[in-house]
Amino acid sequence: MTRAFDAAMDRFRPALPLGVALSGGADSTALLHACAERFPGQVHALHVHHGLQVAADGFEAHCRALCERLNVPLRTARVDARHAAGDSPEDAARRHRYEALRTLAEGENRGGRADDIRRAGGQPALASIAFAQHADDQVETVLLALSRGAGVAGLAAMPGHWRRGGIDWHRPLLEVAGADVRAWLSARGEDWVEDPTNTDERYTRNRIRARLLPALEAAFPQFRDTFARSASHAAEAAVLLRELAEADLQAIGQPPRIAALRALGRERQGNALRHWLRTVHGTTPSAAQLGELLEQIAACATRGHRIRIKVGRGFVVREGDGLGWYN
Repeated sequence: MTRAFDAAMDRFRPALPLGVALSGGADSTALLHACAERFPGQVHALHVHHGLQVAADGFEAHCRALCERLNVPLRTARVDARHAAGDSPEDAARRHRYEALRTLAEGENRGGRADDIRRAGGQPALASIAFAQHADDQVETVLLALSRGAGVAGLAAMPGHWRRGGIDWHRPLLEVAGADVRAWLSARGEDWVEDPTNTDERYTRNRIRARLLPALEAAFPQFRDTFARSASHAAEAAVLLRELAEADLQAIGQPPRIAALRALGRERQGNALRHWLRTVHGTTPSAAQLGELLEQIAACATRGHRIRIKVGRGFVVREGDGLGWYN
């Protein structure tokens, strides 16, 4: 059962030095072990203390002891990951985690030192960061996207590699089943911590893990591979839609000119508007909001027609011959 894990790690060739996001759970513990073996002296562990549960202090202590045994430097960040009203707790925690990891990766040679970042002086900036999400996590992400009625961008699930902020971000274990990751770690006699929230079925992802994955395993034993292929196809389609949106926005302008937008088909209008709102204004319209906006654009045949529609965190409005957005 450990061959899939070893094969995935053999394919992993990140730019160094490398940071490994470490929660103390089985998956991130296994990834840290494997990276420390393969890239000695080039690996740093990155731990984010979310402050969302009493056990968080114990997670940090476990990570510190683990890193001392492996002789791996540990950088830690403490963040306030509480979510705002109307925000998803999972999404809020994810945003805080990524920002903290990026700050930790910069080291003290870039970007200054924040008060909530604790690390030894003189640590280098990191070229890459690796996460331990595996094939089961990818399936859960696809099913979660389906449950929310996501489009192709959501169904593309988690990429194995992307670049942002001058850092390469990796998920080297996306083709490895969760059971194989734990088997690899158990074979080395290493323990880990269990996050008690992982079994709380108030969270949709946990219900998927507890109820749907066993059913899929029984009915379709190859479901991890087939879901991964579907996610890959969706990712390819998402790239094409993005390129089309960029070409259309270059032609119709940013902000979009209403007359030029109306000359496109409804589907291309929606694609261009989603891309404009996401990339320029950092907001994503719901299907209902986008549908209402498209209806208003279709009716916008005179100068006197006004548009003011709630979209994401703000409003899309008519400004002269074009569209504007404010929050």
